[in-house]
Amino acid sequence: QVQLVESGGGLVQPGGSLRLSCKASGRIASIASMGWYRQVEGDKRELVASISSNNIPLYANSAEGRFTISRDNAENTVSMYLQMNSLKPEDTAIYYCRYSAYRTVWGQGTQVTVSS
Repeated sequence: QVQLVESGGGLVQPGGSLRLSCKASGRIASIASMGWYRQVEGDKRELVASISSNNIPLYANSAEGRFTISRDNAENTVSMYLQMNSLKPEDTAIYYCRYSAYRTVWGQGTQVTVSS
């Protein structure tokens, strides 16, 4: 079983930065990919960025050039990060961490609010 714990959300002014963290623990599969998704109330959950088991990143167009995804693999744990720069009000959403291997696991979500 895999557990995900997220942290790092908050309130930031436009143009500011935030760093989200997600720690996965438990029976981590070596093939697991991980990713960050976000959701605004009333809208679908959408991909922000993902990273494969061999550290190949993939970004949504909205994140390209502003966000950087990374991960650190350790025995029985994986830590994933999302460095978000040049934040815009439209980045406001709940951000979810996702683990995907033989099954998909979601984190509890962390609120990111970009507002002056």
